Amino acid sequence: MEFIDYYKILKLEKTASADEIKKSYRKLARKLHPDLNPNDKDAQKKFQQINEANQVLSDPDKRKKYDQYGKDWEHPDQFRQKERAQRPSDNFSGHHFSGDQEGDFSSFFESMFGGQGRAAPQAAFKGQDYHSEFNLSLTDAQNTHQQTLVVNGKNLRITIPAGVEHNQVIRLKGHGAPGMNGGPAGDLYITFMIDSHPLFKRLGNDLFVNATIDLYTAVLGGEITIDTLNGKVKFKVKAETQPGAKVRLKGKGFPLYKKDGQFGDLYITCDVKLPINLTEQQKTLFSELSKLG
Repeated sequence: MEFIDYYKILKLEKTASADEIKKSYRKLARKLHPDLNPNDKDAQKKFQQINEANQVLSDPDKRKKYDQYGKDWEHPDQFRQKERAQRPSDNFSGHHFSGDQEGDFSSFFESMFGGQGRAAPQAAFKGQDYHSEFNLSLTDAQNTHQQTLVVNGKNLRITIPAGVEHNQVIRLKGHGAPGMNGGPAGDLYITFMIDSHPLFKRLGNDLFVNATIDLYTAVLGGEITIDTLNGKVKFKVKAETQPGAKVRLKGKGFPLYKKDGQFGDLYITCDVKLPINLTEQQKTLFSELSKLG
């Protein structure tokens, strides 16, 4: 197996910290994603390389083995066994092999180093796991939908359930690197990154939004219309609503993950807007109201 310099792929020094590895991977993943580079025939290969490098270097145990054993990091026991076998042994010093013994000598080293015909059976190993991040908007995350990923140069169509959370990880079994010597393929782990929304804030399955209410509606009560992720809804404002008051709309929040028909709540914070550019008549009326108070 050819040695692959994972540090070079992620543009890092060997002394890079965990945060530096994570930061560099995210930057390169956004830059090299195949969907963003449709004209680059090598985009899929580059994207696969940075995922593989991140999968190894972001795991402290795998990184330690990689730093110590290089290309043989996945099979350190075999590496050590082979290294010991290659060292001169005192048990063979002073002996000369000739004639018929030459066949035994060759057979011995064939069994030791895996020669053809008499090689010992090689153990099967599971392939490497792949790790990838997938960005979703808050609107996309609220609906069950399909997305296409590029894995090992092939398109993989997956269904993303409604209600997936930020930093949630799902495993796709058997979609990692191929196994060795007949071993099973690795798995694909996808971490979902939910982008922030300009209006709504999500906490668990609940959504939070601010609604502007004019002074007269706050004082006298009334009905206003606000936006939700699923369209507009109307709700009643109680008379004498105070600035910062919260109203809960049950079942108008975010869908629960893999629980059809169940939703969190929508919490509305009322921002009372004071009137500006008052006419003289309005100022007079407010003055009279202040005297009554």
